[in-house]
Amino acid sequence: MAYMTYEHRGARRVGEVQGSALVPLRGLTEIGPETTVEALAEAERDTGGRVEIDAVRLLPVVPNPSKVFCVGLNYREHVTETKRELPTYPVLFPKFADSLLGAYDDIVLPSESTQVDYEGELAVIIGRPGRRIAEADAGEHILGYSTANDITMRDFQYKTHQWMQGKAWQASTPLGPSLVTPTEVDLSTAGIRTVLNGEKVQESDLSMLIFSIPRLIAEISTFTTLAPGDVILTGTPGGVGYRRDPQLFLHDGDQVSVEIDGVGVVRNLVRSEVVPA
Repeated sequence: MAYMTYEHRGARRVGEVQGSALVPLRGLTEIGPETTVEALAEAERDTGGRVEIDAVRLLPVVPNPSKVFCVGLNYREHVTETKRELPTYPVLFPKFADSLLGAYDDIVLPSESTQVDYEGELAVIIGRPGRRIAEADAGEHILGYSTANDITMRDFQYKTHQWMQGKAWQASTPLGPSLVTPTEVDLSTAGIRTVLNGEKVQESDLSMLIFSIPRLIAEISTFTTLAPGDVILTGTPGGVGYRRDPQLFLHDGDQVSVEIDGVGVVRNLVRSEVVPA
């Protein structure tokens, strides 16, 4: 199944995707800390509240996660283009709930940065809490998968050896449009690609992850409890704009999308920030 968090007529709901429509789930206002695997599966479907997807405003599929973990350098070709050695432990950094955007919201270029870059990524959403989770048990803790664009302000990222100031910009990271449950998608054969103004700029498949999803869940849960609604962005393939020659950054009017087979597409217009005089 697939689910979306949305707003309609002033109310926030979680809906099960049925064709071009959403059927609300009673008692759930968003996918988040209260949305366990069981809560999502057992919620009553409000068939009388069925609404067309085109008639609602889609929110980040998890609007208010308690934690967002991001993984750097998790595809071999991306490690190669950065001229680094292959990592032996996942490169981790945080984002925050207010970093997230809806799947079709505009990406606003901040006036402070001139090097805004794209990074297509698979997002993993946690559905059962756990600490020190074994790799063999990691699948039991996954609520589902989604699509993200880890928008990065490169000139801020490389101000220091820590990346947070370039990665956790407010309202910068599209996440959605839906959460797809693990039984609905075969990630071993799923392709991932980023398209900028009709040109494919990133392409790989999820079998190429250096650190697998179970490994990431095991490593992260070693030092903190993973909770329902927590998000893990699993890294980006090669082809990022900063490493191209010439470099390729996002500009006002660009159209950028990230597509993952069987999971979904985030598609966003890029526009300049309007700074009050």
